Amino acid sequence: MADQSNTRCGFVALIGAPNAGKSTLMNRIMGTKVSIVTHKVQTTRASVVGVLTNGDDQIVFVDTPGIFAPNRRLERAMVASAWAGATDADKIVLLIDAERGFGEDVQLIIEGIKKVDKTVIIVLNKIDLVPRENLLSLAEKLQDISILESLYMISALKGDGVNDLLSNLSEDLPKGPWLYPKDHLSDMNERLFAAEITREKLFLSMHQELPYSLTVETEGWQERPDGSLKVDQVIYVERPGHKGIVLGRGGQQIKRVGVESRKELEHILERQVHLFLFVKVREKWRDDPERYREMGLDFSD
Repeated sequence: MADQSNTRCGFVALIGAPNAGKSTLMNRIMGTKVSIVTHKVQTTRASVVGVLTNGDDQIVFVDTPGIFAPNRRLERAMVASAWAGATDADKIVLLIDAERGFGEDVQLIIEGIKKVDKTVIIVLNKIDLVPRENLLSLAEKLQDISILESLYMISALKGDGVNDLLSNLSEDLPKGPWLYPKDHLSDMNERLFAAEITREKLFLSMHQELPYSLTVETEGWQERPDGSLKVDQVIYVERPGHKGIVLGRGGQQIKRVGVESRKELEHILERQVHLFLFVKVREKWRDDPERYREMGLDFSD
């Protein structure tokens, strides 16, 4: 640990509408994968912590679920998790998809930030996809926001502008001891992270609404004498008909998902992984408090 008299540490919440690029930015900052990423909205279901330690500074980033107008219990729990992360943070970074611009979803979030009496760092993301004149026009609109602290333009995918944002965040960290050891990257345990990797592969393979009606849990985690790891995971779906879709014809889809998930886990964990996937029907899992605890969400929301 660094000399505690010189250290600084603070929480930074990454918030935004679904698919604004929060998880992509988190992974870019961390230099490794700590949040799953897909092209589908509402991929992130619970807040994920990433810890960046540089010199005497430690920034604890909180990648939150996308904020939107929720209807179902699971959606309400996700949005509540996002607002909890923002409320407790020292700094709030609001990511805005520069392609989508300053829409009703962003206005909803800004009004929410005003209610918790916070200022906000606005980050225009995906600038590599938008003409310069459109970016300047959008930035001009955002300058009039009363709670605006500063404005940055970045491409989380390519890394453009990210270092400037990090420099700003480091400058304003409060003095205090680190909360995590220097080599600590995330607070997500390996079992949950492994389940998230498989859920990511399912999201990328599934179409339409099915990904939102399934969840993945790691039920078995066995260290083998040869140093390899045996992982048993259950994919819960809500309807019997969904089970066949997840399995695919002749079990080919679940086999492909298992291979992709296993390869990524082996890369991240740097060890051989034996991954076994099972599909079970649990019709009302989205109303099961135990499933929410597994995901790190509050069932009461």
